[in-house]
Amino acid sequence: MKVIGFNFTKVSANRKPQLLKRLVINTNIEFLEIEKEKIEMLKDLDPLKIDFRFSVVYQNQEQANQKKEKEDKDAEVSFDGNIVLSADKEEAKDILKSWKKREVPQTLKISLFNLILKRCSVRALALEEELGLPLHVGIPQIKPQQK
Repeated sequence: MKVIGFNFTKVSANRKPQLLKRLVINTNIEFLEIEKEKIEMLKDLDPLKIDFRFSVVYQNQEQANQKKEKEDKDAEVSFDGNIVLSADKEEAKDILKSWKKREVPQTLKISLFNLILKRCSVRALALEEELGLPLHVGIPQIKPQQK
């Protein structure tokens, strides 16, 4: 199975004017839909289109501890998009069968998560910097050696 397309359909970033210092940062990836895709050049394969959402949600620590609704978020960076995979007919059939139960096979899920993280995290870091948000992943830093 190979990735033959990766597209963003929506990029969104927002924050409240006043951010508190004690924020909880949650990153989430969810699969919204998996369906067959028609591509004329791939007649012997069954391409699949997987719609996803990647989000980084910033929430006040007190609200997070009280498990408030998602509407109580202080900031959010999110990406909607789709991935097109070339799969043979048997693989596509198994994936679509799993999706009927709203599940993605574990081996496929791991590789998709890694691809989405790789493509979205870098863009999310840029948007977080623009909005003055804490970064959702640490950036390596050089420190002087101690004697």
